[in-house]
Amino acid sequence: MTVLLTGASGFIGSALAAALLDRGERVIGVDRTSMPDAPSDAAYRFVQADLARPGGLDEILVGERVDAVILAAAITADVARERRDPAGVVAVNVGAVADAVRAAATHGVRRVLLLGSGAVYGDEAFAATVLDEAKTRPAPRSLYALTKLSGEDIALRLAETFDIDLTAIRLGTCFGPFERETGARDTPSAPFQILRLAGKDTPVRLPRAARRDWLYVRDAVAGILALLDAPNRRHRVYNVAAGFEWSLADFCARLAQERPGFAWAIAGPQGGNVDLYDPGDRAPISIARLMTDTSYRPRYDLPAALDDLLAWPGSTRPAEVP
Repeated sequence: MTVLLTGASGFIGSALAAALLDRGERVIGVDRTSMPDAPSDAAYRFVQADLARPGGLDEILVGERVDAVILAAAITADVARERRDPAGVVAVNVGAVADAVRAAATHGVRRVLLLGSGAVYGDEAFAATVLDEAKTRPAPRSLYALTKLSGEDIALRLAETFDIDLTAIRLGTCFGPFERETGARDTPSAPFQILRLAGKDTPVRLPRAARRDWLYVRDAVAGILALLDAPNRRHRVYNVAAGFEWSLADFCARLAQERPGFAWAIAGPQGGNVDLYDPGDRAPISIARLMTDTSYRPRYDLPAALDDLLAWPGSTRPAEVP
């Protein structure tokens, strides 16, 4: 199988590219910039392109026999970027998505996966007991969430127009290997922030315990690939989430067991040095639909995730975790 992957140099894109190559697929990675540890596999081809420019994907697809396109490119904007460059966020998260779906259809690609975000549930995430694709009404507030929902809606409409197979995926809050500063992701995960502080020997101060279904990136990739492979998908939208809940306090306590000298405390909203982005804890994201229609079964609870993350090459100290 040949997979064209946009956002290939980003957090999720890098993890996806590695997983696809590991199972023997050919990957065409597309991004504005190459990643510092880009795959050296002969089955990987990197193309530098700005997909916010209409027609950019057409130039790559010409002459290529592509079986599937995975759209992972996005700008995860914080408030500062909302103020500074709202048009740029819309161009990537909405305009580039629409043009990519059109290009895929034009060049005969019949299978498209769009990677979205559980952020689309917005304010409902703090009112519901569980976030369900069918029962929970999206209520996005941030520009990032608004553009992710708009991109999803437009992609699904264009899939109907072009009669192609498109699945929209709403990812939970991801962390793990391949997470790093990329210039397109303004909101690094809380576990990443904790490890970065620990690596600088800076005591971690949590605003609150912060319980959530934190999604380890290997489970995220497994869910995406399960949807890519599933022969029978009864729905157009699927959550991909963890199925496990734990708190950042749990994460810090376990990290302290692994790293003597690591200091942490719950300091309250005014004393924290880890940005949680939300004022409260979000409801868990349902994966019942995903588990019914695919082989996906999450594997990385907190112990498994932290053990794997700290074993990541070069992670002898928390600061060195990518």
